[in-house]
Amino acid sequence: MRWLDALWLEWKIALAFLFDNKLQTLLIMVGIAVGSAVIVFITALITGLQANVIERTLGTQAHLKVQMPDDANRVLPAPDGAVALVLESPRAQRLRSLSNWQALRDLLDGQPQVLAVSPLATGPAIARRGLARASVALMGIDPDRYQRIVPVARDLVAGRFSIEGDQVAIGSELAKDLGLSVGDKLRLDGGQGRELIMRVAGIFELGVRELDSRYVYLDLRQAQILLDLPGGVTQIDLTVEEIFAAEEIAERLARLTGMQAESWMATNGQLLNALSSQTMTTQMIRIFVGLSVAFGIASVLAVSVVQRTREIGILRAMGSARRQVMRVFLLQGGLLGLAGSALGGLVGWALVMVFNLMGPGLFFVQVPTGLVLSAMGVATLTGVLAAVAPARRAARYDPAVAIRYV
Repeated sequence: MRWLDALWLEWKIALAFLFDNKLQTLLIMVGIAVGSAVIVFITALITGLQANVIERTLGTQAHLKVQMPDDANRVLPAPDGAVALVLESPRAQRLRSLSNWQALRDLLDGQPQVLAVSPLATGPAIARRGLARASVALMGIDPDRYQRIVPVARDLVAGRFSIEGDQVAIGSELAKDLGLSVGDKLRLDGGQGRELIMRVAGIFELGVRELDSRYVYLDLRQAQILLDLPGGVTQIDLTVEEIFAAEEIAERLARLTGMQAESWMATNGQLLNALSSQTMTTQMIRIFVGLSVAFGIASVLAVSVVQRTREIGILRAMGSARRQVMRVFLLQGGLLGLAGSALGGLVGWALVMVFNLMGPGLFFVQVPTGLVLSAMGVATLTGVLAAVAPARRAARYDPAVAIRYV
């Protein structure tokens, strides 16, 4: 029980020191609260922005796709003793079906971290209505599987997402360019006399102008006819459990299947760099704010040590150990960090709510409970560490000298 009494005494002394100079304590707590509020608000805002950008980007595309390797020119070796001068130009790529794609689809279905697998027959075509025409990208899909990759039905603005038989779903920009509405007929020309007359069942708006002006979703068999791919598919789209592990999973699947696997991280390099830069900026802000909080606590406690010299000397003369005196000032640092960060977390949460209510409304920012708790934990630890130097100085005071100190 003696150690409990000693601990209680240390708490009482620490609180007494803090409340003895209320203005000084209040100022440092406000400083800590401002720093914590900045950390919570900036972190929540950047995290929400990144989540929104990723959702908008990956909401219209697969996390990775598997397709046939690119065609490459075959260069014959030169005869012995001869020098071969080769002028090589890239080989034109053509639509090719994945070899034994049904077995490949089933193999990918069973892979760890893979959530959805959808085969596609995709390629260029010309869409015509009367004298109007547009270059489009045919997307022959299995609707049940593809909806787990890109939920197109969620983005419908007219009609319904039905691609059975002669029905298609087209983008809003394409519908505007060709003057189409639900129920209208559309002629699709795959070249070399391959034409089909389809009926518009639905119009979608994915939010990406390039896709809304080109994509035409239709039944897989109809796309195979138009693209001259009897029974074939050009690629298999996948979604994975952890989106930032997509590149690693793509490399593993490429080795496993012998096919070309490309992740969203490879095709969106600029976006990935922007996200990394934002994350680094947030970390730098948190570090510098944390340092300012630490220096503020350390400076206040250093002044407190000088102000409490006589009290420290009396405590030492009454038998308090050096460690006990150190713990008094460490407790002060921890309490300042905890109380200030709790207030700052509340202010940061309030700022986020104000942003959600009065901001541009482009996306909603959430404040995870873990973010506030982690900010409080870091601030408390920072306060304890910042108090180490003043605490050691106080513990080194000689009782006799300290009591005579004026």
